[in-house]
Amino acid sequence: MLTQPLYDTLQDLGLRGMARAFQRQLNQPSAELPFDERLGLLLDAERTERANYRYAQRVRWAKLPQANASLEDIDQRTPRGLDKRLIAQLGQLEWIAKCLNVLIVGPTGVGKSYIASALAHHACKHEISVRCIRLPRLMEELARAEALRRKSQLLRQYAKAQLLVIDDFGLAPLTDAQQRDLLELVDDRYDKAATLITSQLPIDKWHAYLGDPTIADAILDRLVHNAYRIVLKGESMRAKRAAIDPEHSSAKEPTTPTHT
Repeated sequence: MLTQPLYDTLQDLGLRGMARAFQRQLNQPSAELPFDERLGLLLDAERTERANYRYAQRVRWAKLPQANASLEDIDQRTPRGLDKRLIAQLGQLEWIAKCLNVLIVGPTGVGKSYIASALAHHACKHEISVRCIRLPRLMEELARAEALRRKSQLLRQYAKAQLLVIDDFGLAPLTDAQQRDLLELVDDRYDKAATLITSQLPIDKWHAYLGDPTIADAILDRLVHNAYRIVLKGESMRAKRAAIDPEHSSAKEPTTPTHT
């Protein structure tokens, strides 16, 4: 068989990784390799191609607030109460397998969303389905879905994610109906999937924020008692970056020249 028709056949079959590897073999002849080794290289290329595609799909579906965040780039030098051992433990992702939660709280600008994005991105790399959304946006989506009579379908979609990241919890008041929606969501996920929440509110103020004592008890019982806690403190890191370099105040999370 001529090489071009063979290449075209691989493309037609959707074996694009193999096709590209085949092209590379033609450009860099490997005649000294046995047939089975050359075939193995083609199959490895196809496997890698498909894994990369699935990873890109997971990242796209996750809608990470900071898509390039990584655990390696978390600034562990700036004093803000960050526990290196806890970050390393969470990086093993056992908490997701055990359907536990992570609560990250602290004042604005201390890196809550970055840490959440880094953990979510790390989960995507390990073939875990992730979905990220700000709580105000979640409430808007649920209200829109209810108007279209699709709220149950939307709740099921969020419930299926192995990791759900809810950013900006406590940023705006919730109506009674929104509190019930939130309860339904966390109840669907309780003991079935992991949830990560970021908030400027200290955890001991969440009950008062939710308002209705009965619903607040139910929501917090499903979120707080089986959760790891990251409590950050200190000044805004964004403000520090802006003061140091106004033109690059939106750079990656670390504020020190060396990433740790």
